[in-house]
Amino acid sequence: MKSFKTLRVRVRDKHAAQLRKASRAVNFVWNYVNELSSRAIRERGRFLSRFDMHPYVKGSSKVLGLHSHTIQSVTDEYVNRRKQFKKRRLHWRCSDGARRSLGWVPFKTGAAVWRNGQILFNKQHFQVWDSYGLAGYSFRSGSFNEDTRGRSYFNVTVEIECTLSPGQDTLGIDLGLKTTATCSDGEKLESGQFYRDLEAALGIAQRAGKKARVKAIHAKIANRHKDALHKFSSALVARCGLIVVGDVSSLKLVKTRMAKSVLDASWGQLKTMLAYKCDHAGIIFRVVSERNTTQTCSTCKQLPASRPRGIAGLGIREWTCCECGATHDRDINAARNILALGHERPSVGISVLKDR
Repeated sequence: MKSFKTLRVRVRDKHAAQLRKASRAVNFVWNYVNELSSRAIRERGRFLSRFDMHPYVKGSSKVLGLHSHTIQSVTDEYVNRRKQFKKRRLHWRCSDGARRSLGWVPFKTGAAVWRNGQILFNKQHFQVWDSYGLAGYSFRSGSFNEDTRGRSYFNVTVEIECTLSPGQDTLGIDLGLKTTATCSDGEKLESGQFYRDLEAALGIAQRAGKKARVKAIHAKIANRHKDALHKFSSALVARCGLIVVGDVSSLKLVKTRMAKSVLDASWGQLKTMLAYKCDHAGIIFRVVSERNTTQTCSTCKQLPASRPRGIAGLGIREWTCCECGATHDRDINAARNILALGHERPSVGISVLKDR
């Protein structure tokens, strides 16, 4: 069985000027189709499709120094984003100033190839730190991207052979703030608080106006997040056949006083990693409603009077069910109820969809 995966390798810094020049041309194409689409709506009352836009940009690749696939990719991306955000006009891509857009040079399948230990794209060679052995892959669509520190990366989609996971365990995962993730078998990913650990250093650098240092600290926080989540998710995928996660929404909670802690927990990033890793390993991954999973006893499936409730109950980490006498760790109990929902076993205290 085969699937697709995106590989990301860093481009050597000596190619920064080439990619910056190409990015400015990409910004020009984006802004042109942005204005073109806006005029079409204003004057003719209709949205232009990607096929309508292609004749307007035809032949501009030689003038702008871009690959023809890149120009087509820009117009396609513009149409997709316009439909996604449902706007008549999107934001302009700026090439200079404080609001400069990060470099982006997309391409389609066949535009970039691996040749003589380098990436050949648009008749130019780019050296990269090859950590994946790119010679063994056939490139599909992708892009060159710039991060906030000015470093460039080559992102490309490749086809890989899926390796099925030998694990047969089943796990429910409860996401939280005190503990980022708690599994139904008791394993926990403790909250790293990576942002809060470096918050003081970040504030000093910001007040001193050291922009490079600020960007470096933010990059360090992001890298520490990814490292912890990758290790945890990979370990789970290696031993499981079914993983079930609660549907807690970080987008809603970031609007509350808990915003810093929610962003530090990175629930969305963990769920994304589990989703694609499970897909590559042939593992079943489900997201279920976690309503009442904390309050329901995972042993007798009842909503006891002794359960933790509301904001006042957030500090209760252990509780005893008055119905059956079972003592629960708050998070492990919730994880077990989430796993039960993943098996589609209804519980008295947990609302289950009727059409299951």
